[in-house]
Amino acid sequence: MENNNPGSLDYEVMKQKLKEQFRTGKSLFSKGRALAPLLEELINSMLEGELEGHLDEDERQQGNRKNGKGSKLLKTPAGSIEINTPRDRLGSFEPEIVKKRETIMAASLEDKIIGLYGPGTSLRDISAHIKPPF
Repeated sequence: MENNNPGSLDYEVMKQKLKEQFRTGKSLFSKGRALAPLLEELINSMLEGELEGHLDEDERQQGNRKNGKGSKLLKTPAGSIEINTPRDRLGSFEPEIVKKRETIMAASLEDKIIGLYGPGTSLRDISAHIKPPF
């Protein structure tokens, strides 16, 4: 099957799974379902974008840089997915999309993410839209 994205998702396989699961009424987002890999990829990409934004020139001059990732299971209303939260060397990075020690995703957040990503909104713009205004 042809992969339409240079990333890790095979969209033809996902499309077939989506059709099958939609017809049977099964959850589309829980682990092992059609849209779970897409949701995982979106959240992981947004977390990476947040870290890149955090590591500005001042942070880098202080010696701060990427320092691996931590894996955790995130519970969503439709099931659990595994995400990889990036870390920084100085430990000053505080992610907003999925906060530290947070293991439950807000009920409507996944719908907002998919709804914004569908029409072509960039991951950076989605992250800015979801971030609380303080």
